[in-house]
Amino acid sequence: MIERYTSQVMGRIWSLKNRYQKFLDVEILASEAWAELGVIPREAAALIAANARFDVGRIDALEQETRHDVVAFTRSVAESLGAESRYFHYGLTSYDIVDTALSILLVEAAALLHNGLAELDQVLTEKALRYKQTPTIGRTHGVHAEPTSLGLKFALWLAENRRNIKRLERATAAISVGKISGAVGNYAHIDPFIEEYVCHKLGLEAAAISTQILQRDRHAEFVSTLALIGASLEKIALEIRNLQRTETRELEEPFYRGQKGSSAMPHKKNPVTSEKICGLARLLRGYAVTALENVALWHERDISHSSVERVILPDSTIALDHMLQQTIRIVSEIVVNEKQLAANLELTGGLIYSQRVLLELVECGLSREEAYDLVQGYALQAWESGLRFRDLLKSDQLITEKLGHKKLEACFNPDYYLQRVDYIYKRLGL
Repeated sequence: MIERYTSQVMGRIWSLKNRYQKFLDVEILASEAWAELGVIPREAAALIAANARFDVGRIDALEQETRHDVVAFTRSVAESLGAESRYFHYGLTSYDIVDTALSILLVEAAALLHNGLAELDQVLTEKALRYKQTPTIGRTHGVHAEPTSLGLKFALWLAENRRNIKRLERATAAISVGKISGAVGNYAHIDPFIEEYVCHKLGLEAAAISTQILQRDRHAEFVSTLALIGASLEKIALEIRNLQRTETRELEEPFYRGQKGSSAMPHKKNPVTSEKICGLARLLRGYAVTALENVALWHERDISHSSVERVILPDSTIALDHMLQQTIRIVSEIVVNEKQLAANLELTGGLIYSQRVLLELVECGLSREEAYDLVQGYALQAWESGLRFRDLLKSDQLITEKLGHKKLEACFNPDYYLQRVDYIYKRLGL
């Protein structure tokens, strides 16, 4: 199922071949637009569209000489054309091509990431529904708090994933912009119609204003969004790591036939994929900082962002795509140890039901302060002595008089804590 979202697919988006193809797409459309204006012959535009070709190896060889990738590209293409080559790249500057093409690449990458988030939505929904009524211990500060539903954990991740889908859509809209406005962005040598024509054909919006480049707040928003999505995946992975601890063992990432956990210890089943996801999330956050540092450029245009983006844009999209693949796989095949879930609910000897006892005592006439101090005293004794909390409460005459045996026993039922799970699921549309 997840083969559609492989990093190899994302890698092909960022290949030199695809990058130069996007350059060529922009150039051909620009020639068509000039022909529409009557500036260059329609025959020349038609020949460019029909015959323009590039060779990645030739571009690389030319770049060794020119030290300029766009000049190397235009010269490689010119070698595939005849006299009409005089109109190729007519009136354009390098970043009219580079930035508009880059936006197309980012839109393609974002579409793949969107597909991955949509599939993660499906697997999280399935788990949320499957474990909707499965009791588990809820923890605060890492300490047992009160019972809750295991399904709510998946539902929580699901709600965050849906926010991430919307975030990615907004960030994609921010980057779905092109510019063909010349060397300083004032259309001195190019008609604004060229920009409108090309951007419309490519499904982009023409930037309202630019310099020679699109301003990098757009790219910073995009990379920051990827980092935020990565943080959400890290959140899932970190919880799985914690719940896979030997002392806990409530959830485990899948462990396959033939897989080895340690070169030294045959018994080890380590959450290595979840750990990898957490590590890659750190990488994405670093890229977000770097993208933010690209926003401020000398006079709104220098080249210091270019070398950075050649690393962080392919890497961040490929890394997040891989993280999505792995998270989808882990969640879809996660091992849920229901016996251990039940055992962990009893680990404190009933201490997790202290609030219910407190509230029942208040209902029966004690002040909150009196009830709190009474229950806390037995709770602390249970912590320190290892005696069962329930048994200590039963030994107190005031508590047994106020509650009675049946009501006291009812306080220790985990199903009580699941009574409004349906309400939460309804708000999530589940």
